[in-house]
Amino acid sequence: MSRPPRVGLFGILGSGNLGNDGSLDAVVTFLRERYPGVRLDFMCMGPETMTATYGAPATALQWYEPHAGTATGAHAALLKIAGKLLDPFRTLAWVRRQDVVIVPGMGVLEATLPLRPWAFPYSLFWLAACARLTGAKVALVSVGASVVGKRLTRAFITRAARLAHYRSYRDALSRDAMRKMGVDVSADEIYPDLAFALPVPPPGAPTGVVGVGVMAYYGGNDDRARADELHDRYVAALTGFVRHLVDNGRSVRLFTGDRADAPVVEAILADLRAHRPALESGRVVAAPLTTLHDLIDQMSTVDTVVATRYHNVLCALKLAKPTLSIGYAAKNDVLMAGMGLAEFCQPASSVDLARLIAQFDELESRREPLTATLVERNRATRERLEHQFTALSATIPGGLAPARPVAVRGR
Repeated sequence: MSRPPRVGLFGILGSGNLGNDGSLDAVVTFLRERYPGVRLDFMCMGPETMTATYGAPATALQWYEPHAGTATGAHAALLKIAGKLLDPFRTLAWVRRQDVVIVPGMGVLEATLPLRPWAFPYSLFWLAACARLTGAKVALVSVGASVVGKRLTRAFITRAARLAHYRSYRDALSRDAMRKMGVDVSADEIYPDLAFALPVPPPGAPTGVVGVGVMAYYGGNDDRARADELHDRYVAALTGFVRHLVDNGRSVRLFTGDRADAPVVEAILADLRAHRPALESGRVVAAPLTTLHDLIDQMSTVDTVVATRYHNVLCALKLAKPTLSIGYAAKNDVLMAGMGLAEFCQPASSVDLARLIAQFDELESRREPLTATLVERNRATRERLEHQFTALSATIPGGLAPARPVAVRGR
């Protein structure tokens, strides 16, 4: 191929979800190292953010998004309908400019959080359909999946997956879910989450600080009727745990993974102001995060991590921090088991404070052997990621030509 490849990046990107944007960053780094001069183009939720970050053109994923903050009532409903009619044509116009479109990581084939069929599943289906019409290739790279019960959501997801040129999953659970929904996965591989490719700082000296990653948790797609109850129970457990830590002389750093998580941080801080008014300044901190690199840098300063969001847990494991997962989906448990920490999990839907404290004490008592296990598992993960990038090259024009090996290294 005489010209550099034209690669589109598609997904819920630039919207404030650190995990999604971290997976994207790993792919962009790979593309720019392997294909000097590659022409990138984004179709995403935050086009301005993507253009500012990567200096490449970007298009809104959905026509309605720019109007979401101003339109109300019947006017908003009409604009949404107009958007759903216009979006297939907008997607077609965007896809025809690409040689290949990469959907980088993310849980794009799952419904572990509240999800409506006319949102991202609809967009993903039209991406895959338009690519077939134009001859572009779609690559779903290290994506997450779950068995989806809602019929229309399931139809959009499975048809999009079948139309994709390349599929790989971040765990066996995801591949099995697609198989159960009728997709032929015999040629699909399992590779680690793309965020494992991001660089980490060297290990530092122990600080005694505990990292607590929070989430605006309201249950899954089938829990809408009791969403507030689940949220209140989860926040109560987290506030109780942070109180326990400070009462035992520990300092705490709070982490988020999405803009939506900020109210949970404020609820914990408000609880401490009300119930521990004499607590000295700096014992519990929550610095702002804008990228997954920020999260990794801040998480490197703590000794132990208790977290809910998948990519909070992943970053802690990548840093070889003894980690406890309060998981909102089975993918958390699978990730923890793969890194040798299966016993240090419990579900966010029924988190038990007494058990959480007992698990935390056990985790800290076994710090040294668990850290050694994590270091070895991370080595194996890096090797699998190198295979993933080699496999991905086969979907990109010129990808089979000799090229520098892709190194999983620093920025």
